[in-house]
Amino acid sequence: MTTVELAKLHATGNDFLVRSRLDESAAVGEILGPQAAALCDRHRGVGADGLIVVEPGSDGADCSMLLFNADGGIAEMSGNGARCLAWAAVRAGLGGSGRLVVDTGGGRRTIDLELDPGTGTLCAATVDMGPVSFDPATIPLDAPGPFDLEATFHGVTYRGDAAGMGNPHLVILVDDVETARVTQHGPHLEHDPRFPNRTNVEFVAPGSGPDAVRMRVWERGVGETLSCGTGACAAAAVAHRRGLVGERVTVHVPGGDLRVTLGDTIRLGGPVVHVFDVAVDLAAPQFRSRP
Repeated sequence: MTTVELAKLHATGNDFLVRSRLDESAAVGEILGPQAAALCDRHRGVGADGLIVVEPGSDGADCSMLLFNADGGIAEMSGNGARCLAWAAVRAGLGGSGRLVVDTGGGRRTIDLELDPGTGTLCAATVDMGPVSFDPATIPLDAPGPFDLEATFHGVTYRGDAAGMGNPHLVILVDDVETARVTQHGPHLEHDPRFPNRTNVEFVAPGSGPDAVRMRVWERGVGETLSCGTGACAAAAVAHRRGLVGERVTVHVPGGDLRVTLGDTIRLGGPVVHVFDVAVDLAAPQFRSRP
């Protein structure tokens, strides 16, 4: 296989390249994985925050998600990515019941589908993201507890809470997300030694209403992105625990708005947009495996 067809999609600006291999051999993921960084490169490749391979499901799952970050590393889970996966799954003929069951690196997830009545394509989805965890061993976090963690860079002291959404998060409360030094300090916080698997970092401030927050995010292995679904869930859970919001939270991100409903599990709702399809020659020099 030298030519591969990919769909470019975004969910509140968090963009992904998605490949369905439901009718193909397992080798597709093995071939695409080493080239994920080259494919996601915004200057020399197609450009995306991540690469998703939709794989066949088992034991009751409709499909499974193999997710690579823009740096080529494997990620456990993405709420925005799950909605983009759902679009590709619906196009492949899955989800006829209005719901998908998907296995991810962060556990099994269910996705409720909202189809455009005119075209029959997916326009929005709500993902059951599972429960939030504040257990250090689950996050994982090498610290006695997950709350009120401090870190100082260039004279700025941050304080926040760690949370697990199938992947690790550090939610930092700031006065103003616009002036937060996301790109300067995000890389340092991502590699905080207390997080053995590194961490995503959310910079969070009060939103425009009583149950709203604003968020910018530094994603592990990606950089600053316009949106992060698991990050929105972690931010809402931390803000709720601190008494700042109720159980239904609007998370304003640079790419749009996400709806988070808190309970025994967390539900994440938002749009998904198909941008284009592209056929890529993997034999081209820019798409060859990188060291």
